[in-house]
Amino acid sequence: MTSTSRPTREDVLDAFAVEPDAGRETLERYLRNYPEHAAALLDISRELSRDLCDDEDALSAEAQSAINQAWRQHIDVAPEVSADPFTALSVTAFREIAQTLEVPRQVITAFRERRVLVGSVPRRFLARLALALNSTVDSLVEALSVQPGPAAVRSFKSDVKPNAGTPVPFERLLVDAGIPDDKRKALMADD
Repeated sequence: MTSTSRPTREDVLDAFAVEPDAGRETLERYLRNYPEHAAALLDISRELSRDLCDDEDALSAEAQSAINQAWRQHIDVAPEVSADPFTALSVTAFREIAQTLEVPRQVITAFRERRVLVGSVPRRFLARLALALNSTVDSLVEALSVQPGPAAVRSFKSDVKPNAGTPVPFERLLVDAGIPDDKRKALMADD
């Protein structure tokens, strides 16, 4: 002998809601079969039979103009989100950019982690970096000017909380990377 369990309240309401005709006859049948859910069935029946307020009148030109004006004001004050050109870099692309610019990868890493004073970087190098990143100089400078959040800082198992450190001048970065004097002078040239 198998026992059949009664459907749950949600199952009954779902079934009623998808009935092709949720009229009086259907409601009465559901009330006879599931009297324990009578209140919920009546509520959903009223909700389904409710007239929707379709506003058939078109907006006046004055109302449409006011809406458009409000949208323009909203768009004007909405901050533009600048995409970080470093986020989508694969390891291979990262390596290729370092080779193209003839600098060690740690220099590019310092840019990605915002550890370089942007004002100290020669415009010529910024232009080459922006070109390698498929970006513009202005958007690159804007992205580099934003300090990274904790997710952008490298975090390894440590006893202290990792931090981004203080940004350093571009020349100091090149010295720390072990770039020879002649090559460093060429990278610092801004012609």
